[in-house]
Amino acid sequence: MKKQAQARDENIVTIIPEYGRQRLLTYAESFRDLADLFEGEEEGTDGKGVQTIEDRQDYLWKRKMQENQELLAEHLKEMAHIMSEVAKETCHYRPMGERRFKQMSRILRESGISLKNFFEIEHEDGHTEISLTMRYIGNKYMKLGESEQISVDDVADFISVAMNMRLCAAKNSPLYLTRNYNTYYFQEEPDYHLLTGVAKAVKETEKISGDNYSFYEADTGRMMILLSDGMGSGEKACEDSERVIEIMESFLTAGFRKESAIQMINGALAAAGQEQSMSTLDLCDINLYTGECEFVKVGAACTYIKRGHLVDRLSAQNLPLGVFGQLDVESMGRTLQNGDYIIMLSDGVTDALSQGIGEEVLPEIIGRMDYASPGEIANQILAYCIKQSNGQVRDDMTVLVTGIWNQTEDCIL
Repeated sequence: MKKQAQARDENIVTIIPEYGRQRLLTYAESFRDLADLFEGEEEGTDGKGVQTIEDRQDYLWKRKMQENQELLAEHLKEMAHIMSEVAKETCHYRPMGERRFKQMSRILRESGISLKNFFEIEHEDGHTEISLTMRYIGNKYMKLGESEQISVDDVADFISVAMNMRLCAAKNSPLYLTRNYNTYYFQEEPDYHLLTGVAKAVKETEKISGDNYSFYEADTGRMMILLSDGMGSGEKACEDSERVIEIMESFLTAGFRKESAIQMINGALAAAGQEQSMSTLDLCDINLYTGECEFVKVGAACTYIKRGHLVDRLSAQNLPLGVFGQLDVESMGRTLQNGDYIIMLSDGVTDALSQGIGEEVLPEIIGRMDYASPGEIANQILAYCIKQSNGQVRDDMTVLVTGIWNQTEDCIL
């Protein structure tokens, strides 16, 4: 047994691109040095609390420049942090045994797929991937008129049977196999899956909503829900909130931490003096492997978690993006369970409730709802709030409902 374990260990290939890693670390250190140059000392005073700068306008201009330099320094530090983290990443490539390779090769060849390499990849965070280098060669049993393309989802089904585990294609994987050899990655399918529902109402004097939202797959098994409410209403508010959503997605894709990405967007808006472009940001980050969830709020309305007839209310007291150069980002963590619903609202929904019974009663109303479909819950909440404002839509209203279910449990909608 000991000899077998040693043999397996000898087959493990640790991939550490040393040259590339050193370059990344050098780049990171350069960005940190550059950040230090922008972090100048503050202007002094004469000891009596009076600034030594003679002209107040000149002082305000210099203070603005200093704030912009500090903001740029923070951005450079974040870029240095990302490069350092990437440089630390390592993974282990473990070639599959000859028996397993032949088994997989035979299964894939029956579907017209030629297998070249077959690896198991173990990442530092404990996640495991399956790497297959393969190409589509055609199926001699294929009937005339049938598609000659095969999707990676089909391949995931084939190898799941062979590996005796549920696998899915990794994020950003090509949709179809080609006639050329390519490497495709598959990960263990998450334990949880989501269903979503949306209900919207546009301010009655406008044609377009100032609210924007996104259900964004940040990585395999990690779902982001973003909701932004632009200041005011109409086309300008829509452009502002849409820009916040798009930039946030870009930063998260690039590897920025959520809080740092938010600070960078806020700092850019504040430095540009775009006080009229203020937008809220409501973010929900769900780990579909563990059910753990993080909520980050910037000037956003309350979020509710419905578990049966019990409702958990999450709120934060901070200002929207673009008001001040430094932002107080509030985050809260929760662990979701099978059958939970996450309900995210824009300000227009809670404002409508203030015309009637008030927002404080909303948790009770949500708790009494017995609908299973997230879409039905979203529509009922929106209809109830519009009724409370006597049928008037005084502001854009958006309700996002996300239901989470365990893959092993029955989900009846």
